[in-house]
Amino acid sequence: MSDNHDLILKNLNLKITPKRLAVLNILADELVFVSPEEIWRKMKSRFKNIGLPTVYRILEELCEGGVISKIIHPTRQLYYYYCKNLNHHHHFICMSCRRVEDVNLCAAKEIEKQVAGNLKGKVLSHIIQVNGFCKTCSQKKAPDES
Repeated sequence: MSDNHDLILKNLNLKITPKRLAVLNILADELVFVSPEEIWRKMKSRFKNIGLPTVYRILEELCEGGVISKIIHPTRQLYYYYCKNLNHHHHFICMSCRRVEDVNLCAAKEIEKQVAGNLKGKVLSHIIQVNGFCKTCSQKKAPDES
């Protein structure tokens, strides 16, 4: 997988460094969204002098390049997720187990029409994130609701 990560960094015109590769590997191994602090803790065993700002910088570089997705938690904490789906899509975020699922539906065209027509503006980009509970977590909560 590291060869693929080398190519990702090369395509972003980023220098292929052990720290950038480590961040990509950590994110690729996760099935849930993770915080910069969690990534930093995992990296400290390999890179003794790595600082949290370095991890944030790498995450932002990867986000700007579209390689990873930024997850904005309702608490305003930022998390990150490595999504292998390169097509335009959005995400459903489980607030309980932190799982991330692709949502292959986008209403951007309708939103763009609304903004252009009613607000006389122009849409440059959009982010749609749907928060909730996945099927498994919803079923765990169901008995309490009866």
